[in-house]
Amino acid sequence: MLMTLSSVDLRPWIVRALLTAVLLPAPALAQDHTYSSADIATGVRVYGAQCQLCHGANGDTVAGVNLRLGRFRRAVTDDDLAQVLAKGVPPGMPSFTFSAAEVTGVIAMIRAGFDPAGTAVKVGHIGRGQALFGGKGACATCHRVTGAGPLTAPDLSDIGALRTPAALQRAMLEPTRAMPPINRPMTIQTTAGRTIRGRRVNEDTFSMQLVDDTGRLVTVLKKDIKSFEAGKTSPMSSVAKTLTPDEVADLVAYLLSLRGAQ
Repeated sequence: MLMTLSSVDLRPWIVRALLTAVLLPAPALAQDHTYSSADIATGVRVYGAQCQLCHGANGDTVAGVNLRLGRFRRAVTDDDLAQVLAKGVPPGMPSFTFSAAEVTGVIAMIRAGFDPAGTAVKVGHIGRGQALFGGKGACATCHRVTGAGPLTAPDLSDIGALRTPAALQRAMLEPTRAMPPINRPMTIQTTAGRTIRGRRVNEDTFSMQLVDDTGRLVTVLKKDIKSFEAGKTSPMSSVAKTLTPDEVADLVAYLLSLRGAQ
């Protein structure tokens, strides 16, 4: 016997569907990748009472560590820092029984560069960040790491030793504003009528070296340059519309882990 919709009482199905929609948890919202000013204020208080005696007011009195600049012996991610606080680093650093809010506060203060009015950037998971670098983030289409990848954009093999988390985040979200002068795209017109476009990698008294749009290293003698122009807009697109805040935090973690040969 065939049943039509009109012959079936749909009310029980509708009730179950409505209950399911209400009772099932809503999809998790993407977390913000910055801490609050209240978190940083908590960190300032806890640091002054518990950490400053050994690490100093600027976080730079322990050999090999500069907390203000985000330089640690082993830690990279926020989870790493939380584990250091919970377990200590024998024999010199004890473990602490901080509350969750206090742990968050200390990490926030460190990520804000010890600036109570600063912005603290969350640092996520290295493995997920590495996957994003070669996948959804499309970073590997332009950037080179440890000898692998193209040369059209700056080599990032030791970027974690050179940039803070905030600087890395800003470079991804606002690439033009964060672009160093050396990375401005160049257009050179030679006296022979040749046009060369690319990224300047070196310059001395007599010559300029660029990696052109095809990835080739080109040396141009300054006596052969008719004119040149440094672009004001980064060729890199912002990731703000393609990555979630949590994904940005993960990518920051991966970039921070890139410290060259150590």
